[in-house]
Amino acid sequence: MSTTEKSALYSKLPSTDEVLRLTEIGLLAAQEGHAATADAVRVVLSRLRDEIAAGTLDEHEVELAVSGIREAVEHQLRKSLRYSLRPVINATGVILHTNLGRAPLAANAIEHIHETAATYSNLEFGLESGERGKRDVHVERLLQKLLEPARSAVATIVVNNNAAAVLLALNSLAEGGEVIVSRGELVEIGGSFRIPDVMSKSNAILREVGTTNRTRIGDYERAINERTRLLLRVHRSNFEITGFTEQPSLEELVELARQKNVPLVEDLGSGALFDLTSVGIGGESGVLDSLRVGVDVVTYSGDKLLGGPQAGLISGRSDLVIRMRSNSLFRALRVDKLTYAALETTLLAYVKRDHDAIPVLRMMRITKDKIAQRAERLAQNLRPPRLKLELLDGESVVGGGAAPSAVLPTKLVAITHAGLSADDLCARLRAADPPVIARVEDGRVLVDLRTVLPEQEEQLIVALSSIQ
Repeated sequence: MSTTEKSALYSKLPSTDEVLRLTEIGLLAAQEGHAATADAVRVVLSRLRDEIAAGTLDEHEVELAVSGIREAVEHQLRKSLRYSLRPVINATGVILHTNLGRAPLAANAIEHIHETAATYSNLEFGLESGERGKRDVHVERLLQKLLEPARSAVATIVVNNNAAAVLLALNSLAEGGEVIVSRGELVEIGGSFRIPDVMSKSNAILREVGTTNRTRIGDYERAINERTRLLLRVHRSNFEITGFTEQPSLEELVELARQKNVPLVEDLGSGALFDLTSVGIGGESGVLDSLRVGVDVVTYSGDKLLGGPQAGLISGRSDLVIRMRSNSLFRALRVDKLTYAALETTLLAYVKRDHDAIPVLRMMRITKDKIAQRAERLAQNLRPPRLKLELLDGESVVGGGAAPSAVLPTKLVAITHAGLSADDLCARLRAADPPVIARVEDGRVLVDLRTVLPEQEEQLIVALSSIQ
């Protein structure tokens, strides 16, 4: 296409002001705002100019584009004003999917957040005394009740995540001194969070003992000196060491810590308050297990196996927790009223033993037979001509840095398309509204209904049915 021909096509495009004066565009501007609408018009016109410059539009196509400019502007406007953070359907079977926001909250937690956010609250106000109070009280009373079977007089504070909890514990209890850690526990988890790095930021000094695969209680004992401030046990949240291995038990570490009068802190990571053996998951220590054995301080997450909002909880000896609470770093790391609202509701469900009210626990407790029934219903309600569905035995995983080797038996829906590859089919599902996130194995898209909320099943059927 010659320069003259392109110039002729450019001349057919209206100006931004001309488009904004159109009645239909004026209605959009009145609804969504003049500035946002004007930006959308500029984007649409710029895209048309780029296509003309590239020689991909002829005269007829330019005329069609101009006649449909209202629809193009409206589409661009909706796209630009749409929320970036959106709900998705998690069909991966990974219960605590870090990239998908980990634990979904219980329905009554959402209600409590709404009623707390929409008005003022007694976040730091004593209703009986009429004086300033502490925000800790809203969950501490519940945690005392839940943790009392393990140890009396347990204190708890809440910060914004478990990494912050570890940082606060190390800085409060070991600043300027040594912290003894097994080499096999110097982990790195998602987001390049490394124990040696957080140790450095806390101004504590790392003292490594043992080897990657074998550390004995004697290694800890020989490393203790006048500069030792803590013994630290770190949960291997996303890997296992198998074969020729050795690791001292918590009981051995507790006994050594008491003999040497040095606190033992355990970065438990996921922090289950639920008996995981009841769903067939073994080898995972819970918060009560650690406190019952005698660990002085335990740090754990709120949005993993606990099933609540993102938070880091620190539970243990009241004198040590008080030292952490008085650290000026605590104010920088503390959580807001919405986190307290969600966490309080989650903990209340534990107190009432209403475990099915917590989505994460409900997902873990659902049986393979129940999932198979849902999968069969899905297959019966879904008959697009180019999709082929097959039910397969499979495994769900806990995920989220919890129980790295634990799997739960499930029934998978394997989907293939006559004209699309598995990757292309996955991309189509991600483009749905709401997006559907599945996994691909052996050239098939796999859907695991364990992590699909029951109220999302109809949306999943619509998304699949729309793929031609």
